Amino acid sequence: MPQPNFSQQGLHVIAKPTGPICNIACKYCFYLQKESLYPPGEAWKMTDETLRAYVRQYLDAQPEGVDEIDFAFQGGEPTLMGLDFFRRVVELQKDYAPQGKRVRNSLQTNGIKLDDEWCRFLKENDYLVGLSIDGPVDLHDRYRVDRKGEGTHAQVMRAMATLQRHQVEFNALVCVNRHNAGHPQRVYRFFCDHGVSFLQFIPIVEPLPGVSSWGAPPPADARPEDLVTPRSVLPEQYGRFLISVFEEWVHKDVGRVFIRDFDQALASWTGAGASLCVYAETCGRATAVEHNGDLYSCDHYVFPEFKLGNIHETPIPDLANSEQQERFGRNKAERLPEYCRQCSVRFACNGACPKDRFLHTPDGQFGLNYLCAGLKMFFEHVAPCMEFMAGELKANRPPAGIMRRLRAEEQRARQEAAASGRPLRRNDPCPCGSGKKYKSCCMQRD
Repeated sequence: MPQPNFSQQGLHVIAKPTGPICNIACKYCFYLQKESLYPPGEAWKMTDETLRAYVRQYLDAQPEGVDEIDFAFQGGEPTLMGLDFFRRVVELQKDYAPQGKRVRNSLQTNGIKLDDEWCRFLKENDYLVGLSIDGPVDLHDRYRVDRKGEGTHAQVMRAMATLQRHQVEFNALVCVNRHNAGHPQRVYRFFCDHGVSFLQFIPIVEPLPGVSSWGAPPPADARPEDLVTPRSVLPEQYGRFLISVFEEWVHKDVGRVFIRDFDQALASWTGAGASLCVYAETCGRATAVEHNGDLYSCDHYVFPEFKLGNIHETPIPDLANSEQQERFGRNKAERLPEYCRQCSVRFACNGACPKDRFLHTPDGQFGLNYLCAGLKMFFEHVAPCMEFMAGELKANRPPAGIMRRLRAEEQRARQEAAASGRPLRRNDPCPCGSGKKYKSCCMQRD
């Protein structure tokens, strides 16, 4: 099915009401440096005038046929605006939302300021919360520290408990870095043990100064690890992380735990295509509005060359549907290297996020995604299970049927091994078909 015209595609505008200002100092935060874009002494709070313009214009910018409109507030740390700001958000949405349209809000937060009053408000007003937490205490506190350099895990766990007590819907946002990526099962089991059902994995990729997808290409023979900070997850490491979590999930938790990358992959295998911009064929429909009304092409592209304008001077619909922004969105597909175009899993990956395309392909073309090796490893590994689950969905059956199938295959393999007189050994290929040794896969679940 052909895509609708650019201006008729759904539009998402993330709001940064405190700009880059935050009450902690995560070592890998890409947004803290945005303070340098504005003059010293800048008032880093969205005014009521700017909030009103954002709410009204964002609602006006939605194309025909969009019945649910999602507002998202990120930072920096948006809770620094205080509860009254978000009460005002709800008031303005009620004033301006067209009849028959459902408005929802999401809030991405480190959780430090969340208490009972906050959570009562979030529950009463149906906010979806994205809570940033990187796993168990030793993994989380490696990089998610306060301004004194001390870990924040205990404070975030208090926030999680408060969200759960008030039954606020939330996702755990897990930044996958070079440290916690080495412990995929510990990370996953930590969240399962704490009753978290929705997970988003965000790979940390920090190019070194002078390395970018839109600047001068680095040397063609540069190793990926030489172009990023030591905190950045390595490409194959990220692939192994996703595969290890997938193997745990697909055997035990399908239909009970929901992981964004797995959901997006399944959508691609069904033919519906990914809805997340990272894996979609084109982008450009997820912009970011700063505290003062400046609108940028994407929150990962808050740089002067990607500023579309200011909403006090030009309305959001005009900026978001401009030729500049449409060209930005088209570039994702049009600049895809030939190596990627010929890839067997292109339909699921589409070159991933353009911000990370700063490697050369094996044949020397610039524009390969830094995470390519890991993403390809992951998509190729999950293909058989995704094909089965996609078939289940098309037959109006739940994809959780994959767990019964895997159990049956494992049982059959054990029976065949017993019939042959040779027991299943630690170093044998795992009967589930994962490609791992039995000791590194299903033996851990037996």
